[in-house]
Amino acid sequence: MNKHYDVVVLGMGLGPLVTAALLSRRSWRVLVLGQAERPPAYSFDGIPLSRRAFTLLFGASPVWLRALGELAQTMTFRRMTRPLEPMFQVLGDGLRLEVPPDVERFGAEIDREFAGVRRATDDLYAELGRVNGEADNAFERDVVWPPGTFWETRATRRALVDVRLAESPGRDLMADFPASHKLRRVVHETARHGTDATHLPAFALARAHGSLTRGVLRLDGGEAELTEFLVGRIRAQGGEVRPADRAVSIVQRGGKVRAVELDGHAEPLGVNFVVSGGTLQDLLRLAPTFPVPRRLADAYVELLAEEHRYCVSLLVRDEALPPPLGVESFVLGEPSRAELSVHLQRRPGPLPGTTLLLAEALLTDATPRIAKAREAVLSTLAAQIPFLERHVLLCDSVHDGRPLWDLRGGARVEVDRLRLRQGGGSAEAEPMVPRYRVAGAELFGLAAEPLRAPLEGAFLCGRSVLPSLGQEGELLAATSVAKIITRTDGQKEKMRREMWSKVEMS
Repeated sequence: MNKHYDVVVLGMGLGPLVTAALLSRRSWRVLVLGQAERPPAYSFDGIPLSRRAFTLLFGASPVWLRALGELAQTMTFRRMTRPLEPMFQVLGDGLRLEVPPDVERFGAEIDREFAGVRRATDDLYAELGRVNGEADNAFERDVVWPPGTFWETRATRRALVDVRLAESPGRDLMADFPASHKLRRVVHETARHGTDATHLPAFALARAHGSLTRGVLRLDGGEAELTEFLVGRIRAQGGEVRPADRAVSIVQRGGKVRAVELDGHAEPLGVNFVVSGGTLQDLLRLAPTFPVPRRLADAYVELLAEEHRYCVSLLVRDEALPPPLGVESFVLGEPSRAELSVHLQRRPGPLPGTTLLLAEALLTDATPRIAKAREAVLSTLAAQIPFLERHVLLCDSVHDGRPLWDLRGGARVEVDRLRLRQGGGSAEAEPMVPRYRVAGAELFGLAAEPLRAPLEGAFLCGRSVLPSLGQEGELLAATSVAKIITRTDGQKEKMRREMWSKVEMS
C-alpha cells in the first residue's frame, strides 16, 4: 500500500458528501470515490435531459444549518438559493391548488378549493407547525441519529421526548377530514415523493409535508450545483474527490477495515474507516470474506424495494403549458383510470420558446409496468394539461431502455440509445431509485439500517438509514457518522468543540 487515508467515502449522494465535507473540515484525510454513480443530467443534440428529480427540501432543517455553520458557508449558500413562489401546485380532476408562502393567500386557496373545511385545515396546519417546531428542537441536538449504543439511545430518546407525535406512529393527522377528501391525497402524495419509505409514521408524514409547506428553496443548477458546492468544500479543506473511481473490494483483517481496492489500480489504499452511501448489502458485498455474525444478521431490519422512482424527461413548446404552471407541481392521476400520480418539475428550455419538464412517477410493481410507463406518465399529464402531447419535441427515460423519441420534425423518430452515449447517456436501462418497505423499523418507525456496519470501521449514511425522513434523514445520518468517527480521535474532537466557540466568518 503506497497511500493511506483516514476515511474513504463511497458515493456522491447528499449523505456521503456532507460526511466527507465535515470530516475534511475537522482535519481528517478524506477520499471520496464516485462509485460509478451517474451525474443527474445527460444530453441529446446539446439538449439537457434529467435522470432524476431533485427538490431542495432541507433548506430550513437545523441539521443542514448546523453543518453549513461549521463549514462557514451559511451566507454563501444563502446567495446560491432563492425561495420558490409558489412553493408548489397540485393538479387533479376538479382540483387546482396553489400553495404560496403567504398564510392569508393560502387560506384563500383553501376556501376556493375546499369549501367547508377551512377550520379543519387551519387546525391541521397549526398541528403541523407545532410538530415541526418540536422536530427542529430535537434535530438541533448534537446526538446520534439513529442511535446504536446504550448511551446514544438514551441521549437520542431524550432529544425526542418533547416530540409528542413521534410516540404515536399510527395516529391519523387528518382524522377531521372524510376518507375520500382530496386534501388527504395532497398531503400523502407530496410526502411520498419526498421520502424513501413506503409506510410513513405520523411524525415522518408531518415532517415530509412540512418540508414543502414551510418554504422551498431553489438552486438554479439543481442537484449538480449542490454536488459542486459540497465537492468544492471538500477539496478546499484538503480532501480528495475522484468521481470516476470506484472501490471494488474492502480488505479486512480480524473483522476490521484495513484497506480498499480500486478498480484499475494495482495497489490498495490503506484506510481506517469506510463510509458508504449505499445499503448494508451493498457494503458487505465489497467484503465477501467477512463472515457476518449470526446474532447481528438476525437483528438487522429487512428492506424491501416496494416502489421505484421512474423519471421521464420532456422538451415541449411553451404554448403547451399554462403560464401559471410553477416550478414544482404534483399531478394527481385518477386511480379509476389507472393513472399515475406524478411529481412534475419545470425548467427553462435550451431553445427559444421551449420548456424542459421532468416527470417522476412512483411505480409499485416496476417489472410488468415499465414497458408502458412512459405512455402512462404522458397520459396522466395530458389529462390535466390539454394538448400537451401535440407539443412534445423530445421524450426520453433512462429507466426503461427504450429509444429516445424525437418529434421535432413532426413525426416520431426513435433514436437508438447507443447515440445517447455521446452526451453521457447509456445504451441500457439504468436502475431506478427504490423506496423501501421497512420490516422492523426502530426509533418510533423512523430508523431502518444502522449507522455502524458489522465490519468494524465501516458505516452507512445513505437513504437506507432513516428512509422515512428523506433528505433530512440523510443529513442526520451524515452528521452522526461524522460525530462517531471524530470521537475516535480526542484531539480532533477537541478541535471540533473549539470550532463552535468561534464566530463564523464567510
